[in-house]
Amino acid sequence: MGKIIFYEDRNFGGRSYECMSDCADFTSYLSRCNSCRVESGCFMVYDRSNYMGNQFFLRRGEYSDYSRMGMFETVRSCRMIPMYRGSYRMRIYERENFGGQMYELMDDCDNIMDRYRMSDCQSCHVMDGHWLMYEQPSYRGRMMYMRPGEYRSFREMGYSNMRFMSMRRIMDSC
Repeated sequence: MGKIIFYEDRNFGGRSYECMSDCADFTSYLSRCNSCRVESGCFMVYDRSNYMGNQFFLRRGEYSDYSRMGMFETVRSCRMIPMYRGSYRMRIYERENFGGQMYELMDDCDNIMDRYRMSDCQSCHVMDGHWLMYEQPSYRGRMMYMRPGEYRSFREMGYSNMRFMSMRRIMDSC
């Protein structure tokens, strides 16, 4: 079970809101959110309500000032990442709607161009496990959390300006 505490001000000041599950919009609890503590588990935090906008992966620890960490100014929603101990499997596709080249991943891939000679990934199917996809090689840049399911079009999901170039499994180290 995960637990995260959000604070209105930097350095854990102001009012707080404790969360142990997904929360699509906590603006009714806090007027702003500028720091947090992850006491257990792993979470994705989002700078817009309803799990939209920029995403950032947080594991156990203290995050006293989002802006100093290269994150965004505030957090509006969060999703708890469940613990998972099974196998990992994801198919990535060059084009939308599972078109073009297809490759199946069962482990981390730090650069799809180097490994598969694939210059773009526009859809995927996560069969097993939870994954993070990054816009740059070597797990850098903006990221997107992928849980089991079919993702037919990253563009239609609001990621039209992103090209995913590396993928990493979210292991049980949370």
